[in-house]
Amino acid sequence: MTELIDRWVATALTAGAADGPAVTAAGAGLLARWREPHRRYHTTHHLRAVLDLVDRHADLADRPERVALAAWTHDAVYDPRAAADANERASAELAGTLLTGLGVPAATVAGVRRLVLLTAGHRVTPGDRDGALLCDADLAVLATPPEVYDGYAAAIRAEYAHVPEADFRTGRARVLDGLLALPALFRLPPLAARWEAPARANLRRELAALR
Repeated sequence: MTELIDRWVATALTAGAADGPAVTAAGAGLLARWREPHRRYHTTHHLRAVLDLVDRHADLADRPERVALAAWTHDAVYDPRAAADANERASAELAGTLLTGLGVPAATVAGVRRLVLLTAGHRVTPGDRDGALLCDADLAVLATPPEVYDGYAAAIRAEYAHVPEADFRTGRARVLDGLLALPALFRLPPLAARWEAPARANLRRELAALR
């Protein structure tokens, strides 16, 4: 976890946070959230995967430090029992409070909040390179090999263990239908070229199994 904390501190300072122990403490607090026992997919593994992709493709964003901060906070609040986009709204609120308290400039804080909210529906307007990178990184698991994707789907089911099977199948199918209805799952050309086809194949395969 030390390496993740170091990455958080470096990103926060680049974004304008005041140096000091509060930055490290904030990172530790975020990691504690990502390690909550009820999480099965939305864990530090997912956080690291998104961060790695954001770092690897930082040249595709306009403000990569904002994208990285949004990656850190986009699932910081995660309650499987929450309705609709409540988790994303709560995560955006947390990001705003946390970053403001660290001295990050208001424009950057607003930008991070906006990015976090995008992850509710993954609908990105043309030309929004920061939103595209965050959403592409967040959905990258959809394009993984079938056995990896199946592990992801199983972890999602485990997070919703409180939901009866029939209700879960209906709700999960609705989510998958919504993703397949997007004009494109991935927006940045270098990523879309590799990921769009396998992601749609995985989604259709899971949808068929659910039905």
